[in-house]
This record gives sequence, structure tokens and C-alpha cells, in this order.
Amino acid sequence: MTIGRLLFGIFIIMMLLTIFGNKGFMDYRVLKEKQAALEETNECIISENEELKREIMLLKTDLRYIESVARRELGMVKKGDIVYQFID
Repeated sequence: MTIGRLLFGIFIIMMLLTIFGNKGFMDYRVLKEKQAALEETNECIISENEELKREIMLLKTDLRYIESVARRELGMVKKGDIVYQFID
């Protein structure tokens, strides 16, 4: 009877260490959540990189796109355009 209780106590202690101890199940769960968050971040970065690659290709090859960027971001106009300036 005493040996059975001792073995049961050892078993309970081992289970508690497995669940709550260093590198136990709880740490595993936390690491899995971190991994999922990092994978999601990687997916966002990958899609952003693809968009930037597409924009680089357009800037290298498409003159109309270059013109639209120059007009939108630099406020440039081309010869013959009429510019309206509104003063508040």
C-alpha cells in the first residue's frame, strides 16, 4: 500500500513537472502562439515585398506609371498643362 502511494505521488509530481515545468506543455503552448504570430507577420512582409517588386517593375518599364507617380508624389506638371492654384 505504501509503495502504491509513493508511485502515485511520483507520477503526480512527474505530470505536474511535465505540464508546468521548464519546457513543459505551458511553455510549448506559448511558443506555438508566438510562432503563429510570427508566421502571420511573415505573410504580411511577403505580400508587401511582392507589391514593392511589382512597383519597381512598373517604375523600370511603364512610362505612364512613372508620370503618374511624378504628378502625384512630386507635384510635377508637363508642358501644356493648365495649373489651377487655390488660395485659402
